[in-house]
Amino acid sequence: MIPYSTQSINDDDIHAVCDTLRSSHLTQGERTLEFENRLASLVNAKYAISFNSATSALYALYGAFMYKDFAHLLYDTPLTHPPEKICFITTPISFVATTNMMLQWGITPIFCDIKPDGNLDENALENLLKTHPQRSCIKAIVSVDYGGKSVEINKIRSLADKYKLTFFSDSSHSLGGSYHNQPIGSLADATIFSFHALKPITTAEGGALLTNDKKLAHFARLICSHGVQKNALWDYDCTLIGMNLRLSELGSALGISQLPRLQEFIAHRREIARFYDQYFAGNNYFETIPIPPHIQSSHHLYPILLRPNLWEKKEQIFQALLQKGLGVQVHYKPIYEFNLYRMVLDDDIQCKNASRFYRSEISIPCHQNLPLQEAKKIADTLLDICLKCSQ
Repeated sequence: MIPYSTQSINDDDIHAVCDTLRSSHLTQGERTLEFENRLASLVNAKYAISFNSATSALYALYGAFMYKDFAHLLYDTPLTHPPEKICFITTPISFVATTNMMLQWGITPIFCDIKPDGNLDENALENLLKTHPQRSCIKAIVSVDYGGKSVEINKIRSLADKYKLTFFSDSSHSLGGSYHNQPIGSLADATIFSFHALKPITTAEGGALLTNDKKLAHFARLICSHGVQKNALWDYDCTLIGMNLRLSELGSALGISQLPRLQEFIAHRREIARFYDQYFAGNNYFETIPIPPHIQSSHHLYPILLRPNLWEKKEQIFQALLQKGLGVQVHYKPIYEFNLYRMVLDDDIQCKNASRFYRSEISIPCHQNLPLQEAKKIADTLLDICLKCSQ
């Protein structure tokens, strides 16, 4: 089975982890600090905080936002008064962690429709900001770089500034990508990366929060480690309800070893994606997603979008690809279609483009371990299956 994405581990990675196993610290040591410093330097951010997953990083980010700007809702809201409602606008085409962590803090997600590339539609976003019944409760925009392709940051930043909102980027897919030659990671008020095994680099499991906001970083770091703040010697204070969300020294060592190969990994993914783009041009069965020159994608995913006449054959195509040994996947079912969100959200949500995207999307293999010759076989297999299913 050829997976749609996979990790790339070499001897240097193995030695780095083994050396850490022989060291004095398996957690809360110098390697984690070094990994954070290297991340911050890579993306030109002032602060980098590592976590045991990107989900944990999202949890800490939203919590830091609440402590920074709405602490009264967490500490001193009188029980006789209903708490102030906080809403974030985000995309329905993402993994559920993006919004699940909002619910953990009592934040209500408002879903904005997408463009054909899977990213937030800036026109739909502004319309929501102008007309949504709960627009006065909207405090932040949370975008997602679908498949590793950056959102149009300048446009979203402009809207965030216009409506006095915070702008967070869930860039779990796009470490190593860029927007107008600026690395993804410091262009939003805070950015989240994932180091899951399928992402551009891995720490096995892991994630990070990058920001230039000192106060936001302070609260996020407290949430990451029990809410504990050290004073001197044995003396420490607990200032808020935190958790243990730390990345281990083993994960950090693996991350440090992987980082120098990040652009090499992305270059190979780009080569595969460029081949697919050219090979699939003009076919009658599906479309691909173009990447404009001002965006460098990490190509975490290579999505194809079936034409409407094949939507009813999607399951048949998917099964046929699996039977041929291709580890395809669908990214993603719109979040508002899950039972949890049907229960907790009052609105009858209609995002027509997101629904169309879900009906049409299949992710095919594209990763740094995939030889170009193997990609050609995958492309031929896909086209052959689509031809048979269209007859």
